[in-house]
Amino acid sequence: MNQGITVSEKDELIMRLVHYFVTKENYSPIVVNGVKNEIWLENLEAEYKIVRINSNYIHNKEQLDFDIYKILNVSKQISRKTLTRKLKTLNILTDMNEEIKYENTKNIDTFIVKEDEDLKNRDGLLSLFPLLNESEVKDIHGLDFLLNVSNDINNKTESENKFYENIFKPKKIVITKVLIIINVLLYILTFILSLNNIDLVYYLGLNNILVRNGELYRLLTCGFMHADLIHLICNMYSLNIVGTQMENFIGKKKFIIVYLISLISGSLLSCVLNTGWSIGASGAIFGLLGSLLYFGYHYRVYLGSVLKSQIIPLIIFNLLLGFMIPSIDNFGHIGGLIGGILATMSVGLENKTQKSEKTNGIICLILLILFLSYLLFIKK
Repeated sequence: MNQGITVSEKDELIMRLVHYFVTKENYSPIVVNGVKNEIWLENLEAEYKIVRINSNYIHNKEQLDFDIYKILNVSKQISRKTLTRKLKTLNILTDMNEEIKYENTKNIDTFIVKEDEDLKNRDGLLSLFPLLNESEVKDIHGLDFLLNVSNDINNKTESENKFYENIFKPKKIVITKVLIIINVLLYILTFILSLNNIDLVYYLGLNNILVRNGELYRLLTCGFMHADLIHLICNMYSLNIVGTQMENFIGKKKFIIVYLISLISGSLLSCVLNTGWSIGASGAIFGLLGSLLYFGYHYRVYLGSVLKSQIIPLIIFNLLLGFMIPSIDNFGHIGGLIGGILATMSVGLENKTQKSEKTNGIICLILLILFLSYLLFIKK
């Protein structure tokens, strides 16, 4: 049927490797400028963040050393882009002089794979990837092989593209708008009651003495009170921007959980370190910034430049501003920021946060709340 269509053993071997890493290990192809006859794949959630398959012939030790040098340079570029400190690389060579002696370099593990039999070597790649020799296409050759491999890779890529498209596409924003409406209505109510000499801030604002006396609801209600119109406008403007993004990214249920936990953790730290009154949604908003920071790190392949140029500088600037202006409750901001990161880690990001990471997030969040509660209610 497919007579006349031939695929070299070397090309077939490379395609089998690519097929396995893309379809079974969730690696994605990346474009590296200035290289020929090389395939680069990345999965920042895997032990080996980078898999590089080189089909060029390595004929002497000097050429091998230069090849390693090239990998280190490309890895540095990827590391800077993705904010990944330790970028471990799996280097697969398919054509190297057998007389060359080589040793693994720091963060680069090199394997020689020249033929299918090498994939069965239990001391080779098979020791790291036990399913490597169980590919569905291992007994297919020629045109059928190319079609099957291409279809599998295309289907996998299309599925991932749909997933990421769903994450980033605009969705209907509900929770953020509801939170803004509640804040605005409570401000209007506060203003109306103040005309009758009733200070709603006194009944709902955050005060460590009153919280210690059992009025725990203030840990939550304080986040919906604002001192004046400027205070309200600034916070609602920030909430609209950051809240819209995070509700869109992580979904409504996770968003409200992160918001409320951030608010409470910010209030707790404020009560521990601040002896005065504190009100405003900024602690919860900082929690959303922490959530955005966590999200941006896990999606740094897509948001790497935004993470470095916008998100991190915005957080640092606002924290520094809080330390410079005495009227700003920066302890509430810091508590909210930490709470937002841990809360997002606890609820997890779809296809990104592993079960163990979610468990660690829950444990750390519980320990944070217990520690702050101990400082507030027991160690006075």
